[in-house]
Amino acid sequence: MPTAARLVAAIVLAAVGWFASELVKPLIEAQTGRTEFGGLSLINLVLGALCGWIVIGKRAGRGYSAAIGNGLTGGAALVFWALFVQAVREMVDRSLARRYDGPVEAIAGVFELIVEYGAFLVNTQMLVALVGGAILAGLASEFAAGRWR
Repeated sequence: MPTAARLVAAIVLAAVGWFASELVKPLIEAQTGRTEFGGLSLINLVLGALCGWIVIGKRAGRGYSAAIGNGLTGGAALVFWALFVQAVREMVDRSLARRYDGPVEAIAGVFELIVEYGAFLVNTQMLVALVGGAILAGLASEFAAGRWR
């Protein structure tokens, strides 16, 4: 059921997904030399909106201390799904370029890519943006739940 809390959580976490994507691009470019990112920011924006709507917005209305935990849970869900979707996307690209010998190697490649991409997130700037944005999403959703019923 649509609520103001779900909408606010979706908007804020979508912005966090977009912002984090824009922050990680220079880190990836500096380390790998890769300059083509496809729909990285747009995909993570959509994933942020979904995680905000489903994870954070559904749990709003339980108090501000719970809102912080809800925000962190939603942020963790965003990071998990963003890493997973981007790794699968890269695996498909590599599979089409015939860089894997078989389907088992391709599936194992997804997990290797998740670890590789996750290493880019272990950065003070990225951690502050993700944790701070997730907490902000939880608090904003809680405010909306209390303000607009």
